[in-house]
Amino acid sequence: MFTGIVEATGEIGASDEHGADRRLRIDADAFGGKRLNVGDSVSVNGVCLTATDLTASGFHADVSAETLACTTIGNLHVGDRVNLERALTPATPLGGHLVSGHVDATGSVLERSEDARSVRFTFQVPAALTRYVAPKGSICVDGVSLTVNDVGEQRFGVNIVPHTLEVTTFGDFTPGQRVNLEVDLIARYLERLLEARGMDGV
Repeated sequence: MFTGIVEATGEIGASDEHGADRRLRIDADAFGGKRLNVGDSVSVNGVCLTATDLTASGFHADVSAETLACTTIGNLHVGDRVNLERALTPATPLGGHLVSGHVDATGSVLERSEDARSVRFTFQVPAALTRYVAPKGSICVDGVSLTVNDVGEQRFGVNIVPHTLEVTTFGDFTPGQRVNLEVDLIARYLERLLEARGMDGV
């Protein structure tokens, strides 16, 4: 589990194909002295990956064909920046919201506009996910926990403050860019509970 509060950005140092799978080397000098062990889970642009071995400047991770097909990880190239977060612990402040690192779908940047020192983004979201997106609710975009400002037909808007623009990859976003989306876990569980209640006739 993660919180959607990005700890650092890293860079794709290598991307090697192994059949239908891929092995990534992620250079993460910005992690600094933060501890990372083999087997640890790391959110990479919102995708939960396992550190298979460590390097002097980061770690390697294997990416399955399923993950490549369902996320934007397969579109990453050497030199691309990525958002990174280590898995939370009982001592981790929950500054964002509970994020599983299991991407629900990909969306895209529709609009970007300046708003004083902040930037407003509008994202396209697949129709099947729109019921989980609510004004003032939470959503995770490329591993970043965000508060939804407004919701439209297959779209939602957020406001990104200067700090988030600086410490995540959001500053690089342009219209048309694909992003990983994970909706709020609470909304998913609530829907499932209501479905079960209806089937039981309670």
